Amino acid sequence: MFAKVHAVASQVGKIVVGKDLQIRQSLVCLLAGGHLLIEDVPGVGKTTLAHALAISLGLKFSRLQFTSDLLPADVIGISIFDREKNGFVFHPGPVFTQVLLADEINRATPKTQSALLEAMEERQVTADGVTRNLPDPYFVIATQNPGHQIGTFPLPESQLDRFMMCLSLGYPDAAAERALLMGEDRRTMLKSLPTAMRPEELLAAQTALKGIHASSALIDYIQALAQASRRNGLFAEGMSPRAGIALLQASRAWAALEGRNHVIPEDVQAVLVPVVAHRLRPLKSTGSSALGSRDLVLQLMKSVPV
Repeated sequence: MFAKVHAVASQVGKIVVGKDLQIRQSLVCLLAGGHLLIEDVPGVGKTTLAHALAISLGLKFSRLQFTSDLLPADVIGISIFDREKNGFVFHPGPVFTQVLLADEINRATPKTQSALLEAMEERQVTADGVTRNLPDPYFVIATQNPGHQIGTFPLPESQLDRFMMCLSLGYPDAAAERALLMGEDRRTMLKSLPTAMRPEELLAAQTALKGIHASSALIDYIQALAQASRRNGLFAEGMSPRAGIALLQASRAWAALEGRNHVIPEDVQAVLVPVVAHRLRPLKSTGSSALGSRDLVLQLMKSVPV
């Protein structure tokens, strides 16, 4: 079952060249049922990665370009009066899909950003007093530009905490960039990309993840990391309980892709930075990047014994 996930990773790797680690981390996030935030400069393949993942997983895909004039109704949907029915009819917004690409999410105002909070946490949307369930599986893959760029609104901590992982693709190395320059256009390749894993297979893999054993000692290690983040004086606030749960789930997914039926400390360490760094704000912050705490999280990991 998890072999199909490896097949997806291999296929996506042919589109997003030279980013095998980030592709694997993305699949770990989706396998664990989380939402993914990708922060980087424009043009390094954030949107292409989201497209390739959705197509390879056979999921219904919607893309929404976040701008400063975008309204919550543009995300959730709106009710319009229908004369024939003599009443208001709800027209679902792009949030009603299986994979929503929230492109450049930090270009929208906080009011519009918050329109995704209920969808991300509870997999449902409430509009006009009516609660509507979202499809299963349901993922939000959001991209954002670095906070120092013009026209951005930093995501609040409550929004960041709902993303299981935050990644950065970075510039490609020389070999990967040459392959991009000399190869076929990525958009053309996406059009011919086959489905490598069906949605029902993904749901089965997510269910199987619950069977990956985490020992009492492993739980102790995760708790020790959480406690240290709250007491070591490096961060303004420590890891939330949601962050601890996300860390455990991501560790289970990493262990599954490693072919194990149990979690070991190295699995926790492998996913610690992408799961935790965007949630923790340095005590002496010098910027608004979601990735600003990466080096401090590595310090945290070294300070907590296994």
